[in-house]
Amino acid sequence: MFTGIIQTIGQIEQAAAIGQDLRLNISCTELDMRDVKVGDSIAVNGVCLTAISCDDTHFSAHVSKETLSVTVGLSGRHAVNLEKALRLSDRLGGHLVSGHVDGVGEVVLFEQIGDCWKLDIRAPHAISKYIAVKGSICVNGVSLTVNTVLVDAFSMNLIPHTLENTTLQFLKIGSQVNLEVDQIARYVERMAEWASDNQPNKSPA
Repeated sequence: MFTGIIQTIGQIEQAAAIGQDLRLNISCTELDMRDVKVGDSIAVNGVCLTAISCDDTHFSAHVSKETLSVTVGLSGRHAVNLEKALRLSDRLGGHLVSGHVDGVGEVVLFEQIGDCWKLDIRAPHAISKYIAVKGSICVNGVSLTVNTVLVDAFSMNLIPHTLENTTLQFLKIGSQVNLEVDQIARYVERMAEWASDNQPNKSPA
């Protein structure tokens, strides 16, 4: 589990093909790796990956074909958002994030308004129903609050600190991003479905 509070920006230095999979070598010089060991989870652009090797400044991860097919931003040499897995004693500054991407969205608006930036993203239809005003959503691993929900898109406000400390600063119209909806919304939907499917039979009048 993660919080969506990015701890540093890293750099994919190598993305080597292994059949249809990838092995990533990621530089993380600003991330405290003293408590990370092989087998631990690290979120990379919102995707939960397992460290298969690590030292003080780098770690490697194996990315399967399946993960590559439902995410973006894990191939090529570029900057990525990094967050170590949540500990039970940590502050939950964002919201509970699993690192399991629900879909890929597309930036349709990214403009500065005063000191902040307005970010509009078109979401896949299948997950749009889980996005609510004042609810939480994870964009490339960053926990954000939804300001408005449109027919096929949603809007957020980014403060300068968020832009300065995450890769969201590099977004532009047409950029694709990993989206993970708030898990609470999924549980509410499942509970409603279960209640509907398990209505007691009504007695005949």
